[in-house]
Amino acid sequence: MTRLALLALPNAAGPPAGPLGLRPTAKGWCPGAHRAMASGDGLLVRVRPRLARLTVAQAMGLCEAAQGLGSGLIDLTNRANLQLRGVTPRHHDAVIEALCGLGLLDADAAREAWPAILVAPCWQAGDDTERIASELAARLGELPALPPKFGFAVDAGPAPVLAEASADVRIERGRSGGLIVRADGAAAGHPVTRAGAVDTALPLAAWFAAPAGPVEPASRRMSRHLVTHPLPRDLKPLEPPAPSAALPRPGMSALGPVYGVAFGQIEAAALARLLRDSGAAALRLTPHRALILEAGGRRDSTEFLTAADDPMLRIDACPGAPSCTSATVETRAMARALAPALETVAPGARRSLHVSGCTKGCARARAADITLVGRNGKFDLVRDGCAWDTPSQTGLSPEALRSFIGAL
Repeated sequence: MTRLALLALPNAAGPPAGPLGLRPTAKGWCPGAHRAMASGDGLLVRVRPRLARLTVAQAMGLCEAAQGLGSGLIDLTNRANLQLRGVTPRHHDAVIEALCGLGLLDADAAREAWPAILVAPCWQAGDDTERIASELAARLGELPALPPKFGFAVDAGPAPVLAEASADVRIERGRSGGLIVRADGAAAGHPVTRAGAVDTALPLAAWFAAPAGPVEPASRRMSRHLVTHPLPRDLKPLEPPAPSAALPRPGMSALGPVYGVAFGQIEAAALARLLRDSGAAALRLTPHRALILEAGGRRDSTEFLTAADDPMLRIDACPGAPSCTSATVETRAMARALAPALETVAPGARRSLHVSGCTKGCARARAADITLVGRNGKFDLVRDGCAWDTPSQTGLSPEALRSFIGAL
């Protein structure tokens, strides 16, 4: 049996009843720090470091808080945020105090509702990305209320690197070499100067926030909004973005060594060791779940991904059961077991795999070559799609999938 057989497993049951193809509305809310969210393993406390960068002192303090007040696990999200897992309600106040003391959290809880700002990770002090992101952060209070998942991307380096990252308003490099402000989902953006970028981006976000009907779902996003709402004339898209460049992969970068994080899950003790051993000055976070150790020395590690071609870099998997109460299957053990298959299903094709505990698809919002979706303790298989799309095969047991892998 070849690994291609994964895509030809027998259909165990018909597709589940109900509408498919639209992403389910998530229950609860996006976790913050002041407003943590309960999960199967305790509270999730999210931290949004400014410019996706922590000093070594901040990173070490966060590791200490994760070990002393949480489960010792930290999530690196696909928005370059960090989440402390397993915090108990009685320790929540202590976590807030620790984060404020580290300069990683504003004492004003209302600021957590402000939109997130994703930045190109290789920014330099004083460059377009750093200056625009800093001005934007200082002016977010000018905006009306926006859906909790709404966000900006400041991607003003020589070429855009955040094209696959989630954002609604993008400030990025245009094809002419200048800057554009682009609504996500639009093929082109509006040319701007560095000084005028934020003055254009904020009205675009405010236009999106204007009510378009009696009911506006909290999860709505810009790309879907554009399908039924043409952009205002003064924001007419005139210039396409420049061709995208790649985000830094494991190895060495101009800033320092890069390490991948499988599934975005970090053991706080392992991160603290890596920071100490490398002598890094700071830690940068990327939306493809990688760490850049600024000015650090490269060190071997078995706890992080160090090879640029590691198949684990092409796998997304949510925490699954029992960590998430929405999931009915264990996800990450299955994902690790399937990782070697990505190398031989189509050599050189760099196929992607997504293992999701439910149809919400929290770990990956874009299509994957192979998606396994948990449902009632078994898996449905989606080809070239998202977790909420119609499966081609359903009701596959974890045991059947593991047996298949064992027979390879």
